Amino acid sequence: MAISDLTPHPGSSQRQAAGGRLSGRVYEELKDRLLEGRFEQGKRISMEALKADFGVSKQPIMEAFRLLAADGLVEILPQIGCRPVRYTAEEAADFFRVFAGYEGAVAEAAALRRTPEQMAQLRGISTETEGLDALPDADARARAYRRGNRRFHQALQEMAHSRVMSAISQRMWDLSDYLVGTSETGGTFGHQTAQRHGEHQDILRALEEGDSMAARDLMSAHILHTVELLRSPESD
Repeated sequence: MAISDLTPHPGSSQRQAAGGRLSGRVYEELKDRLLEGRFEQGKRISMEALKADFGVSKQPIMEAFRLLAADGLVEILPQIGCRPVRYTAEEAADFFRVFAGYEGAVAEAAALRRTPEQMAQLRGISTETEGLDALPDADARARAYRRGNRRFHQALQEMAHSRVMSAISQRMWDLSDYLVGTSETGGTFGHQTAQRHGEHQDILRALEEGDSMAARDLMSAHILHTVELLRSPESD
């Protein structure tokens, strides 16, 4: 993939401003690869391979590594290089319990503050995760679900009309995707797209009805369900 073809993630403009346009774009692509589980937890990432892949010098890659380290996705080892952070199963479960409470609060705020235009947009985005179980390849289903899922939750964050909530939520979603993508059972999501889409639909109905308590509880349960999926892989 060419550097000029990279699509920025939400919040990328701040990253590019902090690290320069070139390193910002390298950061976006490396983060995307990390979130999709294309690097193994704890295994050193080859600097030489990345330099050849991106056609850049060491400097923008090192700056991207520093940004990713600040996100909690990689750790920089002096004189050795960089490797994706290895989190224990207990640490992952702890994160999702905290994340569930936070996203529940976002959904609660969204139910009280959403506009009709935002609801129409969310209904359209929700169709992106509908029918994915028909895709024959489990990895393709998981990747398609991750992208549609992020768009769904990003739209919901906008409904909360809170820059503070949105900024924190985006960082937590990155870590969530990373933990799923690099787990041994991350492919499980390729087998659960129909159920996950159904949970989105339940949340959407609560938002439409302006039921903030139901939206909060359904969202928290949706996030906590991730812990069960990571512990209970299903066969292809």
